[in-house]
Formats: sequence, structure tokens, C-alpha cells
Amino acid sequence: MKIAVGSDMKNHVTDAVVADLRQRGHQVEVFGALIETSVMWPKVALEVAEQVADGTFEQAVLFCWTGTGISLAANKVKGIRAALCQDAETARGARKWNDANVLAMSLRVMSEAIAKEILDAWFASSPSTEEEDAACLAFLAEAEEKYRAS
Repeated sequence: MKIAVGSDMKNHVTDAVVADLRQRGHQVEVFGALIETSVMWPKVALEVAEQVADGTFEQAVLFCWTGTGISLAANKVKGIRAALCQDAETARGARKWNDANVLAMSLRVMSEAIAKEILDAWFASSPSTEEEDAACLAFLAEAEEKYRAS
């Protein structure tokens, strides 16, 4: 899978996640502070999210200090469902019930071990095929169209 990884800061967790994704066999491209010295979190979030939305990348992993800002910014892009995940069960649910295509994590609280557990759950899960779950995603897509048009 082709995955983008972006962050406004570079540290041992971002390095560990990039290495882990490559070890899993994914084609990884890095953005933001992972290649530059200084970058604004909304800029890297939008740059990565736009490329997931247009199909350049299948999924993405984004980081900022809390994970909140980068997920909020990514979700401004039509078709992006960025989920801030602090644990494996949240990541599993985000993939299953929300068909999340961008995983956001906090650099403030994330350890390498928890990040690996989150990645394990993220990749072990796939979107639900249950009728109710599909209806929720369709409703969300309609709402996205409605609110972006106004």
C-alpha cells in the first residue's frame, strides 16, 4: 500500500512509525518536518490529505503535538476521514465503523510500543460491510456535500 506520513515535528516515534510501515512492506513517502526543518501543522495536514483524497496515496499517518490540530486540518479536505487514535481499539473502530483513511497520533503521549499496537489494529481492520455502518457513512458523505456547498 502507498502511504503518506506527515508531521510538524520529527522524533523517535515518527521515525519508528516510518520504519515499521516500511517493514510491513508499504511504500512510504514522508512530508513536513520529516523532510524539512520547519513546517506548520495545517500545511502538512492539508498537503497529505489532498493527496489521499486524489488517490496519490491510499492512506496516511499524521502527527502533531496533540494530534488534534492535524486531524482537524486533514478533515477539511473532502473525502478525508482522519481519526485521532490513542490506542489500538480506537484505531480498530476507526477503520471498521468510520472507514478512516488517515490515522492521526499525538506526539505528546505516544510511545513507540503503543504506536505499533495502533498500526497493528489499523491494518488488521477493514471497513464494515454491515448495512447500518454503510448507511452512517453515506449519511456523512451527504452531510459533507451539504455543508461544503453552503
